[in-house]
Amino acid sequence: MGNFSYLIFKKGDAMAEIKFYTGENIPLELHKVKIVQKLDLVDVERRAEAIREAGNNTFLLKNKDIFLDMLTDSGVNAMSDRQLAAMMIADDSYAGSATFTRLTDKLKEIFDTDYFLPAHQGRAAENILAMTYVKKGTIIPMNYHFTTTKAHITRLGGRVEELVIDEGVKTTSSHPFKGNFDLDRLCSLIERERENIPFIRIEAGTNLIGGQPLSLENIKEVSRIARENGILTVMDASLLQDNLYFIKTREESCKDKSIREITREISDAMDIIYFSARKLGFARGGGIATKRKDLYLKMRELVPMFEGFLTYGGMSVREMEAMAVGLDETMDEDVISQGPLFIEYMTDELIKNGVPVVTPPGGLGCHLNALEFIPQVRQEEYPAGSLAAAVYIAGGIRGMERGTISEQREEDGREHLASVELLRLAMPRRVFTLSQVKYAVDRIKWLYDNRELIGGLKFVEEPSTLRFFFGRLEPTSDWQDKLVRKFRKDFGDSL
Repeated sequence: MGNFSYLIFKKGDAMAEIKFYTGENIPLELHKVKIVQKLDLVDVERRAEAIREAGNNTFLLKNKDIFLDMLTDSGVNAMSDRQLAAMMIADDSYAGSATFTRLTDKLKEIFDTDYFLPAHQGRAAENILAMTYVKKGTIIPMNYHFTTTKAHITRLGGRVEELVIDEGVKTTSSHPFKGNFDLDRLCSLIERERENIPFIRIEAGTNLIGGQPLSLENIKEVSRIARENGILTVMDASLLQDNLYFIKTREESCKDKSIREITREISDAMDIIYFSARKLGFARGGGIATKRKDLYLKMRELVPMFEGFLTYGGMSVREMEAMAVGLDETMDEDVISQGPLFIEYMTDELIKNGVPVVTPPGGLGCHLNALEFIPQVRQEEYPAGSLAAAVYIAGGIRGMERGTISEQREEDGREHLASVELLRLAMPRRVFTLSQVKYAVDRIKWLYDNRELIGGLKFVEEPSTLRFFFGRLEPTSDWQDKLVRKFRKDFGDSL
């Protein structure tokens, strides 16, 4: 067919394949914009001032100073017209709300779960799980930890065992499922510590190592091992929509299965599923779902104590209505493909420009490899944090440090160096345009060409727990001033 490209529209459960006649390879938005929010791009001098005011912590930047907010996809995904319409029919009864019934019915339809405990967000669900199952000496195996998950477990005297495959912490790889469990290590741990393991936590996909997915085969094998040993399986499904897309497109045995079929096979392998609806479902909230009444009853009393009554759990009923619709939209391949396709595009463009990134592209966002980007910055000087500050200065782009700052110190005060040093540039669903992604690529390319200017950071205000949220740092030299001067030299009066 030579240069000729063709278009295949969605037919039944098949994913749309769209090619361009010119041969260009770009993602196509399968939605139209109906509501917009004005953005501001402040000049580079203000950006340098703003990051200093924020203690070189992108969490502490003010929105008025941000052009592209790539900090997270949590709670900032664009809602659909169907979600906004659903919010208008919410039943705000304190108890026995029809809204809650509609949400639980939708969870039953998708996950085949009979019981649901609502919570105001994912970490609230983690708190309930930890308070129910974790005590001093408890061991929780998982493919990889998440910051709040680990904090809930360790504060109650438990510890985390990370059992991701070796490929998981290799930033450059071709492995399609870098979030998989190392099954041999899991079996060895269970053989040694079975009595101390109440549940195995499965994160689909793995946030801190680049949004990397697990295969359906690996999920089922973990479940089989757990059930043979009388251990519960608990899935953090916050990033499930990306993981579903990767299973569908990368796992040969699943290519002819629908997203709903894959989801049901996953849920059948789990005893408990919890999630943040800020990610899964495009709304603000979360909860815990299970098929088992005994597990539901064991956790139930903690909901009214810490969250709210059992039919709202600290959530707005309007958000619950939007969540029910959002969960339904998560079963649509054209909806869940948008994030991964944009992330893949951004990753590929950065690779063309020589910028070191995590491969293969995962979910949640594009991840820059700070250790290769700025090898002159030692891990003790927080290269991922430095890169986050530098990217903001270069383009008003707010990313999130996912490295040593996101860890916490050992009990003796030693720094716990992270397995990887990543700057995550999140891709909230249905939020950015292609031109904005191209702008981000351009500014990151410029920064990479001037990477020798970037230096390290040091703490001046360091919380003992979850320090990445509100700790404050300062540069170890005048490298940020040098970066501003180089920007002005190269870009003139441009923003």
